[in-house]
Amino acid sequence: MGKLGKRLAAARAAVAGQNGLSVEEAVRLVKANATAKFDETVEVAMNLGVDPRHADQMVRGTVSLPNGTGKTVRVAVFARGPKAEEATAAGADIVGAEDLMETIQGGTIAFDRCIATPDMMPIVGRLGKILGPRNLMPNPKVGTVTMDVAQAVRDAKGGQVQFRVEKAGVVHAGIGKASFDDAKLAENLRAFVDAVARAKPSGAKGTYIRQIALSSTMGPGVTLDVGEASAATA
Repeated sequence: MGKLGKRLAAARAAVAGQNGLSVEEAVRLVKANATAKFDETVEVAMNLGVDPRHADQMVRGTVSLPNGTGKTVRVAVFARGPKAEEATAAGADIVGAEDLMETIQGGTIAFDRCIATPDMMPIVGRLGKILGPRNLMPNPKVGTVTMDVAQAVRDAKGGQVQFRVEKAGVVHAGIGKASFDDAKLAENLRAFVDAVARAKPSGAKGTYIRQIALSSTMGPGVTLDVGEASAATA
């Protein structure tokens, strides 16, 4: 194993033994150790008591973080006619139909979120093997297959975060930047935990939220008091 740099070694020493923290304590500690030369993203990871191999234990959804993510989201929209015009007016970065499909098939994916009107799904469906593994496939369950493309674009640009449980039962997302005020990060974190808690599937048995950890892009993580972090959903 390689030798730790001074910055990372100091950060790990600062969080050693710091477990079961309140939301506010965790935010303060993570921010204090986000010392990279760029504005690090603050990330939350939640270990859930589910097995996503079973359809009735799948966890997915969206949440609009009250203070945004601090990230510029590039949005692509599959639409035609008036709906394409609505998407453009709402701030979509790329709007198209067959032409957009061909661009993606050619290997160019210059967007972070993909939205489509229902009539475009036969075209979008051809891109499943490309967009699916990147978690970019439009889906009505998370509001990215919709006739209200303008609102979907505004939501995506305004701090909406999508989440989906991974094979190991973990959900993670960025909830803001280290430069955010403590209170804003804490509010975003509670909103995310609340959304995941409310997305509890019918097949989940036993303890649903097992662990919550907070970290920055280049910093060590700390664990939170699950009961305190999810108190708003009790």
